[in-house]
Formats: sequence, C-alpha cells, structure tokens
Amino acid sequence: MKKEMLINVLQPEESRIAIIEDGVLEELYVERTSAEAYVGNVYKGRVVNIEPSIQAVFVDFGVGRNGFLHVSDVEYQYYKHLLDERERNEVERGRNSKLNERSSRNKPPIQDIFQRGSEVLVQVIKEGIGSKGPTLSTYISIPGRYLVLMPGLNRLGVSRKIADDELRRNLRKILKALDPPAGLGFIIRTAGVDRSAKDLQGDMNYLLRLWKTIVRRLEKLPSPIDIYEESDMITRTIRDIYHTDIEAIWIDEPAAFERAREFMKVVLPKHVDRVQYYDGKQPLFNHYKIEDEIDRIQSRRVPLKGGGSLVIDQTEALVAIDVNSGSSRSADDAERAAYQVNLEAAEEIARQIRLRDLGGVIVNDFIDMREEKHRRGVERKLRTCVERDRARTKVLRISPFGLIEMTRQRIRPSLRRSTYEDCPCCIGAGQVKTAESMAIEVMRALMLSASVPDVAEVRVEVSQRVADYLINKKRREITNLEERYSVLVRVQTGINVSPSHLQTRCFNKLGTPLKSADNAS
Repeated sequence: MKKEMLINVLQPEESRIAIIEDGVLEELYVERTSAEAYVGNVYKGRVVNIEPSIQAVFVDFGVGRNGFLHVSDVEYQYYKHLLDERERNEVERGRNSKLNERSSRNKPPIQDIFQRGSEVLVQVIKEGIGSKGPTLSTYISIPGRYLVLMPGLNRLGVSRKIADDELRRNLRKILKALDPPAGLGFIIRTAGVDRSAKDLQGDMNYLLRLWKTIVRRLEKLPSPIDIYEESDMITRTIRDIYHTDIEAIWIDEPAAFERAREFMKVVLPKHVDRVQYYDGKQPLFNHYKIEDEIDRIQSRRVPLKGGGSLVIDQTEALVAIDVNSGSSRSADDAERAAYQVNLEAAEEIARQIRLRDLGGVIVNDFIDMREEKHRRGVERKLRTCVERDRARTKVLRISPFGLIEMTRQRIRPSLRRSTYEDCPCCIGAGQVKTAESMAIEVMRALMLSASVPDVAEVRVEVSQRVADYLINKKRREITNLEERYSVLVRVQTGINVSPSHLQTRCFNKLGTPLKSADNAS
C-alpha cells in the first residue's frame, strides 16, 4: 500500500494537508489563517465568573472570548488543600494508578476551589463553536515527537492506542530507566514504539527545556497572557501524524518545504529525503486527482460503490447519517443484500466522519436486518473502521430500529462549518417560502397598513418572483383592497433581495412617509 502526505500551502489564506493511500483520500486537515486556532495553546488566565449550578467557571485567557472550565477538568494541585488526609491519600492512589482522577465525584465544589480573580494555568482542548466559547482544562499536556509531557499526571504511561501488553510493559521499563524528574508525568506516543532509548531521552530533554521556559513565563508575566503556543500546522502535522509507512511528503511552496526539512532534520534525520518539493505545472491536489473528492466531501449525499448511498445531515447538537439501499436491492436475498450494503456503509461512514471532522453525537440509521449475526457483523465493522481515527470514538450496539449511536471527540468545528456560512436567504434552513406563501403574507401586511389612519399610499417591496405572482394572480384582490380602504397600492421589486424579503412603506395624501405604519421583514 502506497501512502503519501500532500501539503498544499500555495494560497496564503489556507493550508491543506491530505493523507492518501493508493490514491484514495483517507485524511484531510484544513486550516484558515483568518481563523485563529487555540487548541493546544497554554494560557495564564483569570476566573471572571463562577457558575455553581453547572459546576464550572469562565476564564478570561486573553483572546477576547472567555473559556469554559468544568470541575472535572480541574487538576489536583488546585484543590488538595481542601481535602483531609484520607481524601488526599485516596486521590494520590488514583493519580498513581489507572483510576480516573478527573472524575468530579470526589472533588470539592468548584465555588470552593476558585474565586473571582483567581489565576489559573489552562490549556485549550476544544475550539469554541457558534456562541460557545473554547473549552479549557488545567491538565496540561505538551506533545513532543515521541513523548507527551503531562506535569499534572505524576506517573509514567503508554498511549492507549498501543494495545499489546508485552510491548506496553517494555516501553514503561524503558521510560522508567530514563529517570524523569519527580513530579512530572510522561506518556510514550505511538510514534515512540520503535525508537531507541537515546531517541526518547532526546525528546524528553527537549520537553523538559520547554517546560522550564513555560514555568519562567508563568512566574514573570501577569494574567491573562499566552504561555505556550502550538507549532504551525505543517510542523504539527508532521510531528503528530508522520509515520515510517508514509513514503513521501510533497510540499508545493518553497518556504514551507524548507521549514519542513529543517524540522525533519531535528526529529527524524534519516527520513529527511522523504520531504520533497512539488514543482509540477498542475496544482498538487489536482495532480493526485483528489480535488474533486474534496469537493464531494461537502455533498449531502455520498454514493457507495455497490449502488447504495449515505445521506449526511449535520445539526447543532448531532449528526444524522442515513443508509439507503439505492439500486443495490436484490429480490432473491434481501437480508444478504442489506447486510452487504451496511458493511460498505460502515466503512464509508468511518471515512466520511474523519474527512469531514464531524464530532459530538452521531446517529447512523442502517438498513433493517433480521439476523442477529448480521447486526453484530455491522457493529464490528464500524468499530474496526473507526480504530484508525485519531479522535476518540465510542460506538454503541445496534438498536432494535437498526440505529447505531456513536460519539466522536469534537476538537474543532467541522470542515463544513469552517468553510461555509448560513445562507442569508434561508438562514441555514435549506428552504425558503414559496411565492404563493409570500403573496399571502403581503396581502395581510397590506390590509394592516391600509387600516392605519391617514394612510393614502402603501408601497410594498418584494422579490421578483413574488412581485410577478402578486401582479398576475392577486391583481383583483389588490384592486378590491384599494377600493375598500381608499388607498393606492404600489408593488415594487427589490434588487438583490432574498425570496422572503417583504417591506412596506406608508405615505399620507401629501406624500409624507408615515414611519409608525411601516413594516419590514
């Protein structure tokens, strides 16, 4: 399997990174320079509001929007002075074992931990979406190439993505032999599995130097202030995603190419030749025939090779994915046909939510299957396909209605929300009122305006198609209204207005506007 990384940064407003396997797009990362990215950055903030009802505080960390910090994301050092000896011992045991210290069950109320004006070191773990501000945590994690420094962890660990127990034990022994400083925690990343102790030691030394710099800034600078910022997208992606099975990294911009080579010389000098400059006449993504595929990512309907399709609808709270059989129906064995379509759909669903960066609750409506072995088979297929996802996912069992509910870690807004905005005509609903519906509203507005004392003329402004409907099909009703109320009605066409545009303006006999009778929508 040929695997390559493509980095397109020719447009200064946007950076795009794609991972392709045998010419098929498997991962896509897009970042706009106009939209500041905060995830991973560390700030010294100040508590500005406390909400005991939801056990959270809002923190001003200097970016113009307050961040949300829940009690479950408050690290032990902030509340240990509030615990008695028995409670402290219990938490310490949890911090040094696999118990979940982040659970809010044994923590004091957040109003006891913080006061307004309290300073707190926080890291952004989720971008703000819509009206919601960024989500913060006091559990700081600083990633290196092979290790992650977690000052609040207080123990050594191995990434949960490394499943082999024997390998995990060996890695933990190697990490312990490096003799990290007391009080700091380290986790070995998947990229560190086949690295030597010397490589791990070098990465640890780099992270320790970085942490000392952070501590110095923390002690000297007043809040709110940024303490540590994540690397640029290219450096970050190579650090976090590059693996030895990627045969080449193609970059289409000279400065970015040099920057990537310099970074690779530091972290993986043996692989520096895999970073290559693309100078072809055809744009990079077009050369690899994935530009059209990226355009299809935004489509509501996704065709499946077997004739079925997916329909993906994204709402504020969840994503609904419907599996349609399409032309793949088989009268001979409907159950078997449904099973095959569902297996193909499960694989494509995992790929689509990864490419579109969909997060939160995702409800998948598969084609109904009667046999239990087929239902379990679709569950296993979906779970297997989401294992390669870098975001955390949880897949539930299939329901009696053929639904599989799942959650996916939401770190940043989806690709659609990053590149699209709500239509000003339909306000994001996807539909607008018909000309008939608008004409009915216009007649009601005319009756209301005409009934106001001193009104002699009503001018109504609507879109072209509504104006045509009024003139052709409502002419008699308008004439009757003019005679009944002794007013003159003028229908005007607005320029570049939405289909739902409606504005009425009223005038007296002298032609003076009557603002109290005007109406607009």
